[in-house]
Parts: sequence; C-alpha cells; structure tokens
Amino acid sequence: MPTRRYDDSPGLGSLYARTVKATLRKAEYEPDTDGLTLELPRATVDQDHLAAYREVTGFSAGPALPVTYPHVLAFPLHLDLMSDPSFPYKPMGIVHLSNTITQLKPLPMHAEFAINVHSSPERPHPKGTVFDVLSSVSVDNEVVWTDSTALLSRSSGTPSAHPDLLPDPELEPTAFWDLRGNLGRRYAAASGDRNPIHLFKLSAQAFGFPRQIAHGMWAKAASLASIERAGGLPEAYTVRVDFRKPLLLPSHVRFGHRRTDNTIDFALYNGDQTQTHLVGQLQTR
Repeated sequence: MPTRRYDDSPGLGSLYARTVKATLRKAEYEPDTDGLTLELPRATVDQDHLAAYREVTGFSAGPALPVTYPHVLAFPLHLDLMSDPSFPYKPMGIVHLSNTITQLKPLPMHAEFAINVHSSPERPHPKGTVFDVLSSVSVDNEVVWTDSTALLSRSSGTPSAHPDLLPDPELEPTAFWDLRGNLGRRYAAASGDRNPIHLFKLSAQAFGFPRQIAHGMWAKAASLASIERAGGLPEAYTVRVDFRKPLLLPSHVRFGHRRTDNTIDFALYNGDQTQTHLVGQLQTR
C-alpha cells in the first residue's frame, strides 16, 4: 500500500480543482487498486481557527479540542485521497451516510498531532457501494482519536444488501434551534468543507436540492455541544451518527437526547418532528 507523507496540510484550493477533474474522468478509467495512505506527521492547531469552530458549533472553551475538531484537521487529507487518480470512485456526488469517532483521551489543543488517513475495502449497499475513509490522530506516537466516515457511491446497488443502521430512538425535544440560511457558509469557513450544496440556494439546486443544506458534521458537532452544555461529555467515548434526511437551510429544528447508564441516545428532527435528520449514540469507554 503506497504512502504519501506531507510536511504541511495540502492546500484546499488545488484539492477542490482536482476533485472536479476527478469527477469528470472518463467512465472507462481503470484505477490503481492498491490503495493509498496519507500521513501528516506534524499538525498543530491555529487557535483563531479553533475559536471560530467553537463559535459556529457551540462547543465551550477549554484546554482540550472538541471531539469533532480533528475531523477538520484531517479533512484536507480526505479530499486528497478521494481526488487522487488511484481512487476508484468519483468524489462529487458521494453521499455521507454516517460518522463514528472514538476519543481515547482528550486531545490537548496545544499538542502536535500526527494524522493518518486511508480508505477501507468496499462493501455492497442497496443503492450502490459503501466505503469508509478512516482517520487516526496520534500524540507522542500514541493513537488517541479515530474517525470512520461511511460514504456511498451511488449505482444500481445490491438489493439484497442490508445497510448498517442505528435504531431510531423516541426522544422528547431538549432544545430548539433556529438555523439561518448562512450557516453552511459559516461552517465552511471554519471547516474548509466548501461543497456547493451547503453554500447557496442556486449552487444547491444545481445538485438537486431545493435550497442549501447544513453540513452533516456541523449537525454532529452541534448535537454533542448541546449535550456538553446540558450535563457534560465523558473523557473517553465512541460516538456514532447516521445522517438520515438533508437539513435544509434556513430551518427550525428540534434536538433531543437521553442518558441511560453509559449511553447517550440523541436525534435531530425537523420543526414538527415528522422527519429525522440525524440519529446518534454515544457510549462511554
């Protein structure tokens, strides 16, 4: 498996241009199937960028990083992986199905991090093919954080395949959020994820949405920030979310969560609770 190592995080501007080029490649293109691993051995946190991320997601200030923030640090490597000529799927149009993060210990915000990114073998899905982009973060040669992002490349699919889904909890709302139309642009500035479906009504309509939609990873971060404010988060845990229905912007939504023993179930619904946008479960380690 080839490895590419970086001295600094790759620039997003050139990566987005390469993503468009990768999406337009010819159907008869035959990719390299050996896989690719990307490494960024020395990553540090820009404190102004971290403050902007906390502001848009709702996480409180503190000595440790928000649990979802390392995903932002790894995101340029995700784009680099999926736009590389060796990658077997066209990157634009891929659907984000779920995300699972394990924090083994809090990540000090002034530490130096080593980031590793690669993809998993594919597996069948009723609507196409699913693969995971896998990320890990190490501090002093110890893995302290991992991330698995499940992505769907749509095709004719395998009707007999059974997708892995979290159960839908029945939750009373614990918070109500009014989300403005510029939320996608604010989160894009803090995360680097400038997918056009999140930015403007016209750019979202070009991809089949009636108007712009919220980032899935913003919804996960905001959900965990709400749980943090309501009673705190453990130091070590695994938290998974499934993304169900796109969250259109602007929008009024309901958030609910329930603590039982070492588990927190949570979900994000539309205003009248007839649609579920996100389902999540946190388990203390």
